[in-house]
Amino acid sequence: MTNNSIDDTPTSRVANPGHIRPPRIFLAAIVLGVVGQSLWPVPLVSRMLGVPAGIVLVVAAVGLFVSATRAFKAAGTPVPGNQAATAIVSEGPYRFSRNPIYLAFVIFQLGLALLVNSLSLVITLLPAWLLMAAVVIPREERYLMQRFPNEYAAYRATTRRWL
Repeated sequence: MTNNSIDDTPTSRVANPGHIRPPRIFLAAIVLGVVGQSLWPVPLVSRMLGVPAGIVLVVAAVGLFVSATRAFKAAGTPVPGNQAATAIVSEGPYRFSRNPIYLAFVIFQLGLALLVNSLSLVITLLPAWLLMAAVVIPREERYLMQRFPNEYAAYRATTRRWL
């Protein structure tokens, strides 16, 4: 984990400037899914399967999130993308995924969908995931390549984006 200098232009200072931030994207997907469920209550799976599977996924997502944020803190770099990264984190769940926090958000919403038996929560997850995969993550990767060119290139070559 090294600290490299960075171009100090406004777009390069942080990975996620502005108001459209990953937690808000997933929160909006959950809110829209809940609204969709209230307007169009289509069950996803049987309750006997959905409740235990949902609990397992929600607990796994919370555990993954906590582990990922602890890895950031141990590396001394901030978790929020609207703050400048100070290190490439490759420990903990970052050994297996470059985006374990976002993976935790996806798993959490899938678990919630199973837990409350909501097809709408699954449907609204798709645009959130696509926005992350097509816009947010590529923007973060460009930022990290600019800020830590050698270290991030090596990490990216050995660790998958999702799993």
